[in-house]
Amino acid sequence: MTYSGEVTVGGPADVHELTDLMITKIAVGPMNNNAYLLRCRATDEQLLIDAANDAETLLGTIGDDGIASVVTTHQHGDHWQALARVVEATGARTYAGREDAPGIPVPTDVLVDDGDTVRVGRVTLTARHLAGHTPGSIALVYDDPHGHPHVFTGDCLFPGGVGNTRKDPEAFARLLGDVETKIFGALPDETWVYPGHGNDTTLGTERPHLPEWHARGW
Repeated sequence: MTYSGEVTVGGPADVHELTDLMITKIAVGPMNNNAYLLRCRATDEQLLIDAANDAETLLGTIGDDGIASVVTTHQHGDHWQALARVVEATGARTYAGREDAPGIPVPTDVLVDDGDTVRVGRVTLTARHLAGHTPGSIALVYDDPHGHPHVFTGDCLFPGGVGNTRKDPEAFARLLGDVETKIFGALPDETWVYPGHGNDTTLGTERPHLPEWHARGW
């Protein structure tokens, strides 16, 4: 089946099968949050990005193999509602951006800074700190050696724009600057973008619109 990245709450997950990594996307909760289960194909180790809501659905998706770790992209409550339950059930190690960890009510085992690596089995993800939506939001970049990169952006980049900065011009300038420098400036157009809500996109689809985002200020 061809991966589309189009999922709905209560509906089936969608699976993106790469050579070394399987990415399972599922939508949960009243704010239509995306959670991503990453599975190393060589070792079967699993990592969850954002235990957002509906712990039973997430644990059912994780299955009997469990998970080694959970990464929370940022401190907003809709991205960690199921975190305590998932960690309790799996014993997973928790990761979050250094500046946002104090705002997450489940203790963070590993504080993540810009450029740090997070591993799932033999697969390496690189964290990018993107400030503005929250002080310590992180994106995770998988530079697939067999194809194009993949980036999990939390609420920092969506189809059509960057994340909400609450009409704060300084926060918007910081977020857009970080996204331009660390995401658009570092990765090719083919890069697949997996956001914290809604459908996926690619950097090539969004790049032509960067001047519009600057001009509108959100």
